Amino acid sequence: MSTQSLPAGIPRPNIAGIYPILYAFFDRDNRLDRSAMRRQMQAIVRSQAPGAAMLGLATEVNKLSQSEREQVIRWAIEDSEGALPLMVTISGATVAAQRDLAHFAVSAGATQLILQPPALPAGETPRPEAFYFDFFASVMQGFDVPVGIQNAPEYLGVGLSSESLERLAIQCPNFRLLKGEGPSIVLAETVARVGHLMPVLNGRGGLELVDNLRAGCAGMIVAPDCFDWQQRVYDAFAGGDMARAQQLYQEVLPAIVFVMQSLDTLICYGKRIAAWRMGFDVEHDRNTAMRPTRFGLDAARRFALWLGPLP
Repeated sequence: MSTQSLPAGIPRPNIAGIYPILYAFFDRDNRLDRSAMRRQMQAIVRSQAPGAAMLGLATEVNKLSQSEREQVIRWAIEDSEGALPLMVTISGATVAAQRDLAHFAVSAGATQLILQPPALPAGETPRPEAFYFDFFASVMQGFDVPVGIQNAPEYLGVGLSSESLERLAIQCPNFRLLKGEGPSIVLAETVARVGHLMPVLNGRGGLELVDNLRAGCAGMIVAPDCFDWQQRVYDAFAGGDMARAQQLYQEVLPAIVFVMQSLDTLICYGKRIAAWRMGFDVEHDRNTAMRPTRFGLDAARRFALWLGPLP
């Protein structure tokens, strides 16, 4: 375990618990659905989430134009009315593109940023780790909010080693959080190396939630379909009631497993579970790889009814 400390800079953010990441809802004209996006954020606020995230894979960010990404940010900040911290995932092929969106997010009111590595163009050979280290360092330069990276090599195909994460934290005084995306045994090693420098979050829909907390993760970033149940697991764990945490996790795990078969399953059925719990239907999708089936919809409806309504 490393014992290096951070240089003076932006304080370590107070991040703890389950942070829902917004779904993108679309209307009959294939535009972002203003009413549905508002109802989603208002439900998250009423459920007393510790914060919210947006523009990640669950938000179908690759299907959104630049103006739509900015719209999601504006609406989220407007609808949350300052009630909770907002993390914005930043993606883009170039340093300039990411810095442009990051500047927009911060100026609009985002409290934290999470950078995704640039996607590898089809047919291009993998870039060395040093490329991504320098890329992140260049994007982070000058921002006065905590900045993190999404380190998910299993999902994104690229990532930084624990050693590189530590070096980046020493070099960049605003690199203050990490969004992992992997098995708890992988995150445990990451936390052991950099957990004293910054909070480490995992995702994967809440799979292995209790073991991720045991590994030292500060919390999770998950889609909204069952984030409130996962927050109850976190609260029990943080309060020392391990039996209660394990019981709640076992109860919600079938719903997590159902939607986490793939990203396409999450977008198809997880979004519908969340919408039903918030009191409306998903009637329109954008460029989905998976179309809902009668069997799948029946299963999703059962999970929504069992999980109960969101406020």
